[in-house]
Amino acid sequence: MRSFNRARLPAVTAVSCALLAFSTLAAAKPSLFPKLKSSSVLIVDQSDSTVLYSRRSDVAAPIASITKLMTALVVLDGKQPLDEPLAITREEAALPKTRGSRLSAGTVLTRGDLMHLALMSSENRAAHALGANYPGGVPAIVTAMNAKAAALGMTTAHFVDPTGLSSDNVASPEDLSKLVLAAAQNSHIREYSTDPSYAVRVRKHLVEFHNTDNLVKNPTWNIIVQKTGYITEAGKCLVMEAVIEGRNVIIVLLDSAGRLTRVADAKRVKSWMESTATERVRVSMR
Repeated sequence: MRSFNRARLPAVTAVSCALLAFSTLAAAKPSLFPKLKSSSVLIVDQSDSTVLYSRRSDVAAPIASITKLMTALVVLDGKQPLDEPLAITREEAALPKTRGSRLSAGTVLTRGDLMHLALMSSENRAAHALGANYPGGVPAIVTAMNAKAAALGMTTAHFVDPTGLSSDNVASPEDLSKLVLAAAQNSHIREYSTDPSYAVRVRKHLVEFHNTDNLVKNPTWNIIVQKTGYITEAGKCLVMEAVIEGRNVIIVLLDSAGRLTRVADAKRVKSWMESTATERVRVSMR
């Protein structure tokens, strides 16, 4: 079991206070900042509510499969039974950009299994099935997702589908930090999103799925919750809460150019925090 710091400030308060602290860090030497290649970045140290690094953090952008964190939150809020069997239908099979899915029409899995695959391996058909089986179907879950975003104070966020396949699903890094905080407080989302692999029975065969974030298998990382995302309009994206140098840190990376950039940027953040811990604390306390 991964360690988890339950002594958090409320999501909106913590992030809002953290953003005020960025002006102090902005006066620090540029050499203190990591050289990140993602277009939009936000790094928040939850231990003292300090924004450690920010780039275009208030600008809404497509978020791709990071959407699935909100989908899972809304389904869990609805108290729908996780052991209820649900079927992948022709509607899911007809979704664009899902030809590589191994969940064929007719596959029956529990709601918990579908959520597990949606969060861990970013299975779009699984996420859509969660929405289709929400009371009122996809239109209703989208409405609930936008209501949840408003309740979390995500003022730039907008959702139109439960998968993230649409580029109209948007949010700023600041708002995504609030989503990560809310997701990290749910034990199911923590477990499912950080599981390295998971096997389910698809018809007569046991099929193993793997996490889209290889960092969860790295023993040097203590990741509490994470989600990757990719569509052409969004680029490679990654959000997470991880414990680095004993601190709970929110990392939001959007529109990373190149297949490996988002993971490399996350590693650069971790190395930067480890190597500049003493200096960073001194600057943030001025």
